[in-house]
Amino acid sequence: MIQSRKVLEKIQPYSPGKPIWEVQEELGLDRVIKMASNENPLGPSSKAVEAIMQQLVTLNRYPDADAVHLKQSIADKLNVAASQLIITNGADELITLLSETFLENGDEIIVPSPSFSEYDFGAHLMGANVVLAKLELDFEYDINVILDAVTDRTKIVYLCSPNNPTGTYLPKNQFEQLLNKLPDHILVVFDGAYSHYAAADDYTDGIEYIASGYPVIALQTFSKIYGLAGVRVGFGVARADIIQRILKVKEPFNVNALAQAAATAAINDDEHVRNSQIVNEKGRIQLYEALEKMNVGYSKSMSNFVLVQIGPAAKEFYEKLLAKGIIVRYGAIWGLPDYIRVSVGTLEENAEFIKEMAAILNEERTVV
Repeated sequence: MIQSRKVLEKIQPYSPGKPIWEVQEELGLDRVIKMASNENPLGPSSKAVEAIMQQLVTLNRYPDADAVHLKQSIADKLNVAASQLIITNGADELITLLSETFLENGDEIIVPSPSFSEYDFGAHLMGANVVLAKLELDFEYDINVILDAVTDRTKIVYLCSPNNPTGTYLPKNQFEQLLNKLPDHILVVFDGAYSHYAAADDYTDGIEYIASGYPVIALQTFSKIYGLAGVRVGFGVARADIIQRILKVKEPFNVNALAQAAATAAINDDEHVRNSQIVNEKGRIQLYEALEKMNVGYSKSMSNFVLVQIGPAAKEFYEKLLAKGIIVRYGAIWGLPDYIRVSVGTLEENAEFIKEMAAILNEERTVV
């Protein structure tokens, strides 16, 4: 019998939110609203769509292995050097590349808990150990918990801010304190996938600290605010010496030509970004107000989703919403069995979710 690596016993495949077509086929529904994967409800940047259309006739050619034009567009936008950038097949690939570059068997990474599961995946793949730094009861960061978890085996500290799935963030002053207290040999990975949605005055996406020489790599994605989840493109910003080491393990044609063209156009589509932020802010308020009226607990979010506290019946609640054609995420995947995570949709989609949620709550309260 063919034997796989022992480390695979620790690895569980990523479980994404159900796609619309699957729910339609399973339940025989014509209309399904997806509020599970934190996608942009406005769709992709129109400039990105136009760029893809123009690129279609060149699909017989390999994509640019170095994504030169996209790198330069991002560099100009963020006021960094192109040598400080790496372009990847979504931020997920970059997380794996970081593990392959910096981790060896027996090393440790520190990750907030609960948070994005892909951090664990990359570490386990390399035989490294995952040390959890639990968030506080209100899901806020405590940098002392992170610092207490540091050992001589620690290689990477992951920070997701705004954090998925809680929507909470690490204030700038606390991030700076953490950087100054961590040993210099530890790489700090600042995952800012949802940074465009953060409106707090004391928020930072981490990029400003790279110019100061800190060992920080800031992760960004085109899947969220730019609405390009379907083409998979992300990037990292770090000191050039860090980027050069990661490039040694990157596949040569990791980002396809359509993704590069779309992202190059989208990075300068400021109107689409602003419209997306406005719709998201209105949607968050709409959800907050409705949840408060229904006396349902939730965590205030700096992102495009809201973590909602249902209680012990959260799984059943998730299934009832699914039966009504509304896809959300059940929180057990993050060790939060009493919660569901709800992506902010359009105002109409949010209203439909609120209506069905209220109906389920009324049914349950009538039974009781």
